[in-house]
Amino acid sequence: MFRKNSRGIVLVFAVAGTLFASALFAAESIDARTLEYTVNGVVCEGYLTRPASVKKVSPAIAIVHQWKGVGDHERSVARRLATLGYIAFAVDVYGKGVRPADSAAAGALAGKYKADRALLRKRVAAGMDALRSTPGVDRNQMVAIGYCFGGTAVLELARSGYDCAGVVSFHGGLDSKNPADAAAITGRVLVLHGGNDPNISQKDLNEFLDELRHTSVDWQFIAYGGAVHSFTDVSAGNDPSKGAAYDERADKRSWRAFMDFLNDVLKK
Repeated sequence: MFRKNSRGIVLVFAVAGTLFASALFAAESIDARTLEYTVNGVVCEGYLTRPASVKKVSPAIAIVHQWKGVGDHERSVARRLATLGYIAFAVDVYGKGVRPADSAAAGALAGKYKADRALLRKRVAAGMDALRSTPGVDRNQMVAIGYCFGGTAVLELARSGYDCAGVVSFHGGLDSKNPADAAAITGRVLVLHGGNDPNISQKDLNEFLDELRHTSVDWQFIAYGGAVHSFTDVSAGNDPSKGAAYDERADKRSWRAFMDFLNDVLKK
């Protein structure tokens, strides 16, 4: 089925079938499917989940991927959120079939979008628009979250002035090409940061905090002691000396902070 929204983004719903949660999500069933959408001639393929039980409208959460594109981690988060009653959509910034094979390729591709913040904002906004146009989504109850590269992306979405209830960055980049853009932020901001993340310089951290202090934005910044980059990603290994590693304590604490944020911002 094809659908076109007010921004001219063509949506293609490709039903992959009804999926039931695995043992981790056994308490409730969910529906999951791929969702294709086209922006400026580029076909993107995201992953949409929702509770199997029918509701007229539900709050919605967009998930922006790390540097290797939509993968198991993003799909797992989407399914987890669906079991909690949200419609969740893993946004595809790179385009259908564009999935870096290794870290070098991922770094180059992510770098392209970080260098062109206007393009990054446009791709993330397109994913949000695709979610907004999905039947059953409460358009006034939308949040965007992102991991690593995706954390950078949702902060840029907020700086662009995109209308949503809030954004959440998990171990994302903090630097801004134009700090004055923070004045355009309309929703709440939550940043969940690894206190020992070597990818974030003290300069970037200080400038980010100053950026928000000079606005009226409702924001919160939480740093987790001992955690490095990718602290929510179990595939990152367990050796912090490499600069990126899973940290179970920080993962659980950041998820609780995220849940508190949703409870404050969204109504189910």
